[in-house]
Amino acid sequence: MIVFENVSKTYKNKKILENINLEIKKNTITTLIGESGCGKTTTLKMINRLVESTTGTIKINGKDIKKEDVIKLRRSMGYVIQQTGLFPHMTIRENIELIYRLENKNQKEISERTLKMMEMIGLDADEYLDRYPSELSGGQQQRIGIARAFETDPDIILMDEPFSALDPVTRVSLQDELMHLQEIYKKTIIFVTHDMDEAIKISDKIAIMDKGRIIQYDKPEKILKNPVNDFVRNFVGKKRIWTSPEFIKVKDIMIENPLTCSPEYSIFYCLNKMKMNSVDSLMVVDKNKKLKGILYAENLNNINYSKLKAKDLIADDFLYVHPEDSIIDLLKLIDSNKGTTLPVVDKNMILKGLITRGKLITELSQQFIDEEE
Repeated sequence: MIVFENVSKTYKNKKILENINLEIKKNTITTLIGESGCGKTTTLKMINRLVESTTGTIKINGKDIKKEDVIKLRRSMGYVIQQTGLFPHMTIRENIELIYRLENKNQKEISERTLKMMEMIGLDADEYLDRYPSELSGGQQQRIGIARAFETDPDIILMDEPFSALDPVTRVSLQDELMHLQEIYKKTIIFVTHDMDEAIKISDKIAIMDKGRIIQYDKPEKILKNPVNDFVRNFVGKKRIWTSPEFIKVKDIMIENPLTCSPEYSIFYCLNKMKMNSVDSLMVVDKNKKLKGILYAENLNNINYSKLKAKDLIADDFLYVHPEDSIIDLLKLIDSNKGTTLPVVDKNMILKGLITRGKLITELSQQFIDEEE
């Protein structure tokens, strides 16, 4: 959809952006984030040519934007900025309908679209359309800015720190609203912010920038789990993953290669294996590592096991989790069933790992431990 190819920007012999290569997929929210002066807003403004690149090429749907009519290019995109960008001398209706009126669209169509946009952002048309921006709260003004950006049904919407000046409650509300609108309208949104929590919440992908370069560009989950260097690690925050526990998967914390036994192993052998490895259970698997059940040491007390095999005493009615389950799902399962051992299996019941209560407690405690100690 949008591709940056070796894009740089120099202003008065100073490098603002250096060798930006970026591919933004259609119908996704991509966030540009970094410290002040890192070049994120400049990168955004290059897409609608409010800032021209010094070198390199930016393409939209395969077409070089420098070869496009700049006015048509800008009118084809929605644009929302921190200060809303509403014209104070125009009513809310006039602000929303501005681009359509410049293009001499049918008045009936414009009015119908405007009413739809007001409904979309949750503001009553009769109450607000004939007011002026100064008569609205900051959150209401920003909603109008969003409505204007969506009014002409553009494929691309640029948002430059649109919620940063709002109070925390309004900000969270508008983030939720933006995500809801994206579910419905499926736009290609490029969003600039300096707030990592905001970026993690709304983004399909995040580009972390520093000194005019993109340091890491990936899904929020991968950035949280695998920062590419110390800059990203420190910028994101060492404990940030714990603020988004839905990104922590069972596969991230499970014990790999848990102790197993064959259904045909003797109970004597199994007991000895548990004792030698200081465990109280074994995962019973067939030759293909398909889980058949769990053998618990506590079930072997006072049993004449001289002729018994693992398959004779396994518990085959057991709880299990999948590698992609979140730690939230895991905690709910353990809490509701008071389990201490949970095998991790794939959809074919092939054993992949093991979760124990002790392992889970150890992992959870990491969020309270200072890594520098």
